[in-house]
Amino acid sequence: MHRSLIAAVAVCLMPFAAHTQEVTLRFQHFVSPASANPTYFMQPWADAIETQSNGRIKVELYPFMQLGGSAASQYDLIRDGAIDGGWVIPGYEPGRFPETEALELPFMTSKSGAAASRAAWDFTEAFLLDDFADVHLITTHMHGPGIIHARGDAPQTVEDLRGMTLRGPSRPATLLLEKLGAVPLGMPVPAFPEALSRGVVDGGVITWEMAPSLKLDELTDSHTDVAGDRALYNLFFVWAMNKDVYAALPDDLKAVIDANSGKMAAEWAGAGHDTGDAIGRDIMTDAGNEIAVLSDAETDRIKAMAQDVRADWIADIDARGLNGAALVRAAESAVAANLD
Repeated sequence: MHRSLIAAVAVCLMPFAAHTQEVTLRFQHFVSPASANPTYFMQPWADAIETQSNGRIKVELYPFMQLGGSAASQYDLIRDGAIDGGWVIPGYEPGRFPETEALELPFMTSKSGAAASRAAWDFTEAFLLDDFADVHLITTHMHGPGIIHARGDAPQTVEDLRGMTLRGPSRPATLLLEKLGAVPLGMPVPAFPEALSRGVVDGGVITWEMAPSLKLDELTDSHTDVAGDRALYNLFFVWAMNKDVYAALPDDLKAVIDANSGKMAAEWAGAGHDTGDAIGRDIMTDAGNEIAVLSDAETDRIKAMAQDVRADWIADIDARGLNGAALVRAAESAVAANLD
């Protein structure tokens, strides 16, 4: 009788035990926790997951690749289960995810990170789900406008950029720098400050929001944007988790992840970059650094070169068996449909 009672109680508790399953997810990224995306998206996202799951999911965030690997290996770390989830820049692996580059082409996106990110998700749903099929895709997004940060006086003309060694974040960005006569060096974000301090580069292109965490108020003297409402360049990001880890969650916990995924999460992340951009620009201004905007005429000269970059990119993508022109048109359409 006693054993029967114990067995009955155990059976009654089984659904409750399953319902109260607790999960810790380890997500990794490669930047300072004080930078915009971790501050205004990753941590609030993690907090929302914990709150909406009634504490049953805890998301631990590890900056600076503390769990191992490199920024360029992040996608494989997620896919292979070395980490539960994290932040990926597909552009750090040139050629692996070529279709994402359509949104990274010069002057493709608006200077609003939120608007660009909404477009990124629409483009992802239309073209990229198969590319990321071996991870569980939470969202994709873009940042705000890329800015030229340099040692010395702010470049005012295309000629001023010629011969400058500049850090480039992606293949489309480095293609444009080459057209401008600069010497591009591709490198991930964490390597940029050391390259500046050692004089390996004269500057680089990166967002306003990353400038404070990289100490660009100290390592550079000037910050130059292009005229108009389109970004000199942009970067495509992935926020994802291991497919098996997601599949192992109970349905009600999957629903919590799903409720914080897709287009709403894309806009959330992009808006975080916009907030960080405003703060970063103010910090550079307060440091006494030169803040410059190229004239309309000089910007038009760069736009003409950007058209050459676009044509070269389309030809390269076509050679890979994809339809480059169709991808560009789709990217343009997604951006136009999501302007603020």
